Amino acid sequence: MQKSTQAIARDIVLVGGGHSHVGVLRRFAMKPEPGVRLTLICTDVHTPYSGMLPGYVAGHYDYDDVHIDLGRLAVFAGARLYRDEVIGLDRSGQRVLCRNRPAVPYDLLSINIGSTPQLAGVEGAEQHAVPVKPIYAFNQRWLALLARVRQHTQGPLRIAVVGAGAGGVELLLAMQYRLLNEFKALGRDPKLLQFILLGADAEVLPTHNAGVKQRFTRVLSERGVAMHLGSEVTRVEANTLICATGEIVTADEIMWVTQAGGAPWLKKTGLDLDKGGFLIVNDCLQSTNDERVFAAGDIAAMQNYPLPKAGVFAVRQARPLADNMRLSLQGKPLKPYHPQTNWLALISTGDRYAVASRGAIGFAGAWVWRWKDWIDQRFMRKFSDFEAMDEHSQAASSKSAASATTSLALSQEESQQTISAIAMRCGGCGAKVGASVLSRALGNLHVIDREDVLIGLHSPDDAAVVRVPPGKAMVHSVDFFRSFIDDPYIFGKVAANHALGDIFAMGGEAQTATAIATVPPGLEAKVEDVLFQMMTGAVEVLNEAGCALVGGHTGEGSELALGFAINGLIDENLDQILTKGGMKAGDVLILTKPIGTGTLFAAHARLAARGRWIDAALKSMVQSNRIGAICLRKYGATACTDLTGFGLLGHLVEMTKPSGVDAELSLSALPLLDGALECVNAGIVSSLQPANVRLRRALRNQEAFVKNERYPLIFDPQTAGGLLASVPADKVQACIAELKELGYPHTVVIGRILEQGEAIEPILLVD
Repeated sequence: MQKSTQAIARDIVLVGGGHSHVGVLRRFAMKPEPGVRLTLICTDVHTPYSGMLPGYVAGHYDYDDVHIDLGRLAVFAGARLYRDEVIGLDRSGQRVLCRNRPAVPYDLLSINIGSTPQLAGVEGAEQHAVPVKPIYAFNQRWLALLARVRQHTQGPLRIAVVGAGAGGVELLLAMQYRLLNEFKALGRDPKLLQFILLGADAEVLPTHNAGVKQRFTRVLSERGVAMHLGSEVTRVEANTLICATGEIVTADEIMWVTQAGGAPWLKKTGLDLDKGGFLIVNDCLQSTNDERVFAAGDIAAMQNYPLPKAGVFAVRQARPLADNMRLSLQGKPLKPYHPQTNWLALISTGDRYAVASRGAIGFAGAWVWRWKDWIDQRFMRKFSDFEAMDEHSQAASSKSAASATTSLALSQEESQQTISAIAMRCGGCGAKVGASVLSRALGNLHVIDREDVLIGLHSPDDAAVVRVPPGKAMVHSVDFFRSFIDDPYIFGKVAANHALGDIFAMGGEAQTATAIATVPPGLEAKVEDVLFQMMTGAVEVLNEAGCALVGGHTGEGSELALGFAINGLIDENLDQILTKGGMKAGDVLILTKPIGTGTLFAAHARLAARGRWIDAALKSMVQSNRIGAICLRKYGATACTDLTGFGLLGHLVEMTKPSGVDAELSLSALPLLDGALECVNAGIVSSLQPANVRLRRALRNQEAFVKNERYPLIFDPQTAGGLLASVPADKVQACIAELKELGYPHTVVIGRILEQGEAIEPILLVD
């Protein structure tokens, strides 16, 4: 994991996780550029390798074999991974506009998002056809189609593929191979499956040589595929394709592998586009009308080299793209990229057999498929087996920021700021973030108004003034921790959610929050953006909870960190307050969220966690406990706490002691985050785990379960964990059902409360 100590001077933002950008990330990982930070924005945490997708469809590979884990790759590269959908650009402000988060500033921007289906040009296609592209979302569409096919039991099933190029033919043959095997396994007659290929050209694979065309025509014919060539589809209706020739083709499922173009949002950017909506770039992969914007892969249309949309070019463009972005930041001349005129295409026929096509050359065989498999596997290993940087790269990454300013195209003011940022930092009030940076960042936050906040965030006073309503008491809590992820916006959400948890667990209403934050030093614009991103995420969570941010303190620190002092309101009648000490024998113990954040993020830092595990954990961590706590009170919960750093066992012990009860805890019932078990089985635990393990003395039968694979997870420290509560047995099923309806799908019974026995250990483990 790359952790730069440099002051960030320049930001490269990569939009899309395509083949070119994964190559760029790897190249920057192996040779970091001092003072340069990479940010990857994409909609998914895994990106498919197009060369292996037909093999995945055919069943030769599983999901992980054909997908590059962008989460792990970003950690390896020291890059920030932002999961969101890009919807536009503010080129004058040099910002990427996202659907669900604040805009992301850039100094250089690269776009590698592939192509987008242009179904709107064919009447009915959007409603009745399944597009193959964009390729990053292909898996969901394929699994949906596979499920529909498996459920089909009545009469023949006709599957049509529109597009007779290499992509359409390869996909059809892969689907046919897989689905025939599925039908056989289900005991259905394979003859009920019918496959149809439609193409606007008179031949299949129109861009390949005659021998390759003939070979695939023969394969399709031998496998009973009905071919409708020279038949451009002009209209699609339910189960019907209407061609320009007047021909009508009936189909139950329609896959669309043609007529792709540029993403619609590009049209509003003002960047030069060709007639297909693709970004026009020069020989250096740079936009022809904005030198700060680069593009590669299918989305790029080279001005001097009209290229087919093939993955081979996206892969080859990674190196010149990375090199030219480095040169651009250094203010040096860029180097042109000259694509090859002939390239090798290895096209599979679904059944571990492939055809090679290069110019006028063509040959085929099972050995060609094995050769293709070897090439593909070797490519994928580059993004899964991360070698250590060489000594030269290590030295380059540890250069001082002061020397880095000489190689980056910085203004004089920026150079001075960068040198200042790496100098010995002052303590005391000298460590505060500058007033202008702070005022700009906080001035853009939209904090909710509360009538009981008399003086708040945007008042120039020394402290906030808040009214306490009659009949209410104040409940106070504070939390603070270092960032454990590279996205300040999501980190802000998690930090705020974590801090609010104690108030909700006691049945309180969050009233106000005061923030304490540390931000690494750097250029003012970079510090301001990080602070704004982080506090925007936090304020969104606070606002949703009805909690007003009323002030705080921001200072410089070596790491990004955030915490909150939360003030809440609660009924001054102590009998109405939900505490840890109200458990009663006979109650049932429930947990509203899965556990495992400690081991997962320890693994994340070691490149040992899959991106989708981290993504799922973050979704759990940003889920508020507010509604869950209200539901628990509705069903008469007798005690409640939120799971945080002491782990499940630590918090359970905290509840049993003041309650004067014992508890039975079922290991097999524990809800676990995806990947948590794999990580602890690999021996990866949080740095806080050893301290938590000391609580094993509270276990009555620890020796009997110490080898259980779930045992370590009862000590796992949680961040923004769920609610642990005791509920009367006669109300627990209704309570769990409602919690699941409210959006806590993992809520489950994990144990029961017992009368206090003679043993000094209060916790009994069971399977």
